[in-house]
Amino acid sequence: MTDLSGAVDILVVDDLDVTFKGRRRNQKVRAVEGVGFTVREGETFGVIGESGSGKSTLGRCIVCLVPPSGGRVLHFGKDPFALSASELRRHRRGFQIIFQDPNAALDPRMTILESVREPLDVAGIGTAQERRVKALEMLDRVALAPELALRYPHEISGGQKQRANIARALVLEPSLIVCDEVVAALDVSIQADMLNLFAKLQREFSLTYVFISHDLRVVAHVSDRVAVMYCGKLMELAPAEDLMAAPLHPYSQALLSAEPEPQPAHLRNKKRIILKGEIPSPLNPPSGCRFHTRCPIAVAECATREPEWREVLPGRWAACHFAGAPVPAVSDATVEVLRP
Repeated sequence: MTDLSGAVDILVVDDLDVTFKGRRRNQKVRAVEGVGFTVREGETFGVIGESGSGKSTLGRCIVCLVPPSGGRVLHFGKDPFALSASELRRHRRGFQIIFQDPNAALDPRMTILESVREPLDVAGIGTAQERRVKALEMLDRVALAPELALRYPHEISGGQKQRANIARALVLEPSLIVCDEVVAALDVSIQADMLNLFAKLQREFSLTYVFISHDLRVVAHVSDRVAVMYCGKLMELAPAEDLMAAPLHPYSQALLSAEPEPQPAHLRNKKRIILKGEIPSPLNPPSGCRFHTRCPIAVAECATREPEWREVLPGRWAACHFAGAPVPAVSDATVEVLRP
């Protein structure tokens, strides 16, 4: 756990909404709705949820690739969307994003060195020789051998491409990096090395991360705090250790129960919560609690009254009527014991 005493808020997300136009007239896609949290300088803030929960849209809005439809995003107390176009271009250098697909993020017509140097070329920082030297230095910092610098993306592995994307994000010396499913497309054998690299770079460059993933254990391993998203809304926010030990929200409990248990089958006694159906469409989200259509403990009130986002325990927030209180009995149809 990172010591964040005295750290300032590098990012404030305040009642954020992000909507897109649908295919039909007056149709809206509510990708993110009413999301709010802060990220302290030097922190790794995790965001977890299923595909379609709004995680990536949130990440893109944080780095100003998508404008908010409502609410605010503040960087060091400053609203970047209130800046002029030229001011925003300069400001965004300090807030970078690394995407999930390392291959699609690189131009196939450019060498690895040219791709890493490109942000410096666009920003016009230093001379051509200084930009080349800095790009080579960043490739070295992410453990890419110098002989790979003149290769094209199709000539290197997926893990090496992702290291190049990390170097590309670092070259402008950002304060915050959004990591959007950065290890999801990589082999399991190299995911641990990549996570260790992120931890090493955070110490060396005093970085702040917003780490987005669908893998709860990966997020909990690297994060100080974790936010759980579902259908565009936050369900729970807690320190990573607390969330893994005793999640408060039924959705968080279901995500944790779905994680594989690293022990022989005959020793597994953990109960798995089975969620029925699919995540609702952001075109027509459910009334009341967004999760009530799949929740194993939902009651009639959950469909009519939206739960309050409240601090249930010190530092632990949840949006559930039953968080921190006695809950209804769980149906046997929604629970099975993990045994052979």
